[in-house]
Amino acid sequence: MIRILFFLVPVFALGIAFAWLAERPGDLTVTFGGYQYQVSLFVAALLVTALVAAIMLAWWLLKSIWTSPHAVSGHFRKRRRERGYEALSAGMIAAGAGDPILARRKKKEAMKLLSSDREPLVALLDAQASLLEGDHPAARSKFEAMLEKPDMKLLGLRGLYLEAERVGDRQVARHYAERAAETAPQLAWASGAALEEKTEAGDWDGALRLIDTQKSTQQIDRETAERRKAVLLTARAMELLDAEPVQAKNAALEANRLAPDLVPAAVTAAKALFRLDDLRKGAKILEAAWKRQAHPEIADAYVNARLGDSTIDRLARAKKLQALKQNNPEAALTVARAALAAGDYTLAREQAEAAIRQEPREGAYLVLADIEEADTGDQGRVRQWLGKALRASRDPVWVADGQVSEHWAPMSPVTGRLDAYEWRAPVERLGQVIEAGDEALAIVPSLPVPVEPKAEKPKAPVFERQDDILDIDEASEPVPERKPEPAKPVVAAEPLKDTVVPEPAVEAKQIEPAADLTDKPALEIKPAPKAEPARPVPANDVKAPTETGEKRPKPVEQKPLVPDAEPVDEIEDEPVKAPIPDDPGVDENEKPQAESRFKLF
Repeated sequence: MIRILFFLVPVFALGIAFAWLAERPGDLTVTFGGYQYQVSLFVAALLVTALVAAIMLAWWLLKSIWTSPHAVSGHFRKRRRERGYEALSAGMIAAGAGDPILARRKKKEAMKLLSSDREPLVALLDAQASLLEGDHPAARSKFEAMLEKPDMKLLGLRGLYLEAERVGDRQVARHYAERAAETAPQLAWASGAALEEKTEAGDWDGALRLIDTQKSTQQIDRETAERRKAVLLTARAMELLDAEPVQAKNAALEANRLAPDLVPAAVTAAKALFRLDDLRKGAKILEAAWKRQAHPEIADAYVNARLGDSTIDRLARAKKLQALKQNNPEAALTVARAALAAGDYTLAREQAEAAIRQEPREGAYLVLADIEEADTGDQGRVRQWLGKALRASRDPVWVADGQVSEHWAPMSPVTGRLDAYEWRAPVERLGQVIEAGDEALAIVPSLPVPVEPKAEKPKAPVFERQDDILDIDEASEPVPERKPEPAKPVVAAEPLKDTVVPEPAVEAKQIEPAADLTDKPALEIKPAPKAEPARPVPANDVKAPTETGEKRPKPVEQKPLVPDAEPVDEIEDEPVKAPIPDDPGVDENEKPQAESRFKLF
């Protein structure tokens, strides 16, 4: 549209000029070579205009003819470059979509049409195609080649950083990130990785400078920068606390000013002040931090501020903390622990129970167990509190990326992330067993498991069932003879609870022996009139022959030892003890009786 306007404006100007000349007639006389030429002014203007147009047209034709080879070659170069950029664009799209075949084909086409020296995207597409094909060594070599070119150095460092992160080599990855941060501090990924490397190496000054750079380049906001600086200053103060308490105090106080809710900063500042004998200022810092958050580390540092204090003085300090934050379970537990150390078991028990009423967790139950053991020594009550502690919710601890730690640290041991530790209860809980002497308390998720009492060893010899009772499968085989041993009193074992014992499948009748034989009764075993269905038996019971696939032999009826003896009445609903092989009331020369099931006690 603009070009049309630029064309129409001169045309309108020429039209207005010619119209003006037409309204004002005149003659133009030219004498040249002895001749005189006379024309009107309007015709003369037309001739001049046509002459100028002819000259311009001739110049354009001559210029076009002169520059035609270069114009033709430029046209082909432009067309080639356009095709190369189209192939490069399609290859980058294919690489982003995860199509290695199309990306490799378009990469070859782009490399033919474009020069990789002049177009860095061709080298990037080549490296991306190698990554998609899984050729990581080739991709790393191409990224390393990019480091030699100033305009592609950051791209090569980024690729090498990602490759090192992929293989899990954090040290090499942070090395490349630090090089990139030195060249371009505004890169967030480079400065973040370099910050992790300096933090892990303990270079607190370098890490603080990086945070200032991130803040100046607006990578992080002001609150985040102050929080990170507080974390780094706290870590430096904890490192210098034993060797240089003055520098540790300065760093910790600055950290506490930047992040008042950071508990390790307040505790470290107070400890440094305590070592410099400034108890009043250290106590004020801990009291201010305690009002914000009741933390056990704050309570421990406040109660044990002075090493020479007695347990009564420490109890008074614990009560002062409780007065600053009342109706708090952590304050009650602090008083309970101090009272336990001072020997005031009544106060310790009251405070521990108050903590349980406010928040029932394992720490309060463990304190009650310690109080019970120190006060009464009742192991039953101690085990009861320990069992409740196992089932109660866990106490808060320092957690970073799923890892539980007893102490705070500036960075995560898993990912290296700065300020990763949080004070909270862990999510997962594993079962534990607390041993007490020879017994143990275990977590039981459902019904309680009965514990079998320890029975004293019987004085009489105990025989295995296979030796004492004849199996049905061996009914036809003779029993090896045993030498008779003198009868000994047998102590019957108490039956186990919750044990399923099958009912006997045979009926036992007691036979009254003759006068001239032993006074002990003999047993006559007869098959039951009707077999009952199979029932579950204990693990140590003898397998029935039906389970082994063998045929059951016919039971052999046993005749009474004394023909003239009359059988006594049948005993029902009363278990009959099996005869002992060494009992003189049993004839050892008798053939074995066929048996099906026995009720063994």
